[in-house]
Amino acid sequence: IREEEVTEERLRQTLGMLMLLNGGLALIQFTAAPLVAMWFEEPQVANLLRVQSLLYLCIPFCALPHAMLSRRMDFRRPAQVRLAAAVVGAVTALTGALSGWGVWTLVAAPLVMLLTEAIGMTRAARTPVIPIFRFEGAGHIAGFGGVMTMTQLFWFVQSQADVMIAGRVLDTHDLGVYTTGLFLAQLLAAKFVPPINEVAYAAYSRQPEIGAPALLATIRLVMLVALPAYAGLAVVAPVLVPVLLGEHWIEIVPLLPILACAMAMMTLQILFAPATNARGVPMAALRITMIGSVVMTSAFYIGSHFGIEGFAWAWVGGMAVLTIATVRLSGGIIGLRIEGLARAILPPLGAALAMAAGVALLLHLLPAVPDLLALAIAVPVGVGLYLGILHRIAPDRIDEALRFARNRGESEEEVAPAPAPAE
Repeated sequence: IREEEVTEERLRQTLGMLMLLNGGLALIQFTAAPLVAMWFEEPQVANLLRVQSLLYLCIPFCALPHAMLSRRMDFRRPAQVRLAAAVVGAVTALTGALSGWGVWTLVAAPLVMLLTEAIGMTRAARTPVIPIFRFEGAGHIAGFGGVMTMTQLFWFVQSQADVMIAGRVLDTHDLGVYTTGLFLAQLLAAKFVPPINEVAYAAYSRQPEIGAPALLATIRLVMLVALPAYAGLAVVAPVLVPVLLGEHWIEIVPLLPILACAMAMMTLQILFAPATNARGVPMAALRITMIGSVVMTSAFYIGSHFGIEGFAWAWVGGMAVLTIATVRLSGGIIGLRIEGLARAILPPLGAALAMAAGVALLLHLLPAVPDLLALAIAVPVGVGLYLGILHRIAPDRIDEALRFARNRGESEEEVAPAPAPAE
């Protein structure tokens, strides 16, 4: 994405690197499967992981085409391919569930989905499918990519340490409650922010000298949506969980406000990596994920002594430390000032908290009504409160969002939010 010029030979070299890397990861997973099964004290996990290692063989044919489409600032076709792959995966999952495949459904569906994505991405980008394993002249790509690969490995440790620890100390019921609550809380950070980061990285790479103003513009727009979403999730949890999952998942309710606080910090924290990577400083993100792997693992270990809520509070404490570290380390590289960051976050944060208080009062005053009706009342009232308060205290934020929505797609340069002169 950052290269000034990309030749056919360079593409085939990169494909060769990706195939070697993912082949190695597949071999590691295949070999380590019995050890993982021993850790979870579940023998069937070994066979599941061995078959699942086939996923790695599809990844090169997803990653390289996606990179080329990102380089062209073409994000429509990858979205179309991923939508088609998701539909195929969902059909496979439904078929497996109804046909009695049992837990193998959870392996078959991702395999079919990723294979569909690999075929679709390769066709959309018209990238080569025959690799070259001679890497002369591609050392800088291997070095940059190697650092980013290590970043992803440490990110895996950071983000999955809770499940690894919880799988040992919680019983099956409590583990299910925790992971389901975490899934709900992470929906925004896991599904909404990564596509934005993909676009942001490609846009930042074209104009890396923009630095802090471009990042602050992204933060303003993302937090404009994320903060009220997390505040709303926290306050409507008592009626949302029964509607979405049923009364038997009611134990999730006290977890969601805690996890929503942590995910708000996580959403902000993960916005920094594309900016430093586009500056050609991938070591910044690597250092941060290394810190995160230690901080979060330690937090989860401490929290494991206090049950499910201990894991939730571990997210809050760990993400607070990691967010501060990210702002200090990455902010210095891109010239971000704390005052600018505060101006970007405080207006939507204040409006979101005021909205949450208003919705909480509304739910308290409502007579006994079905949860679905209470949710149907609370959501539009919350949206209206938030927009009204934000318009009162920071009308420029709504104007900026509307300008961005109107102008998107008019030119390649407008894919990233335009920096505000005041910052």
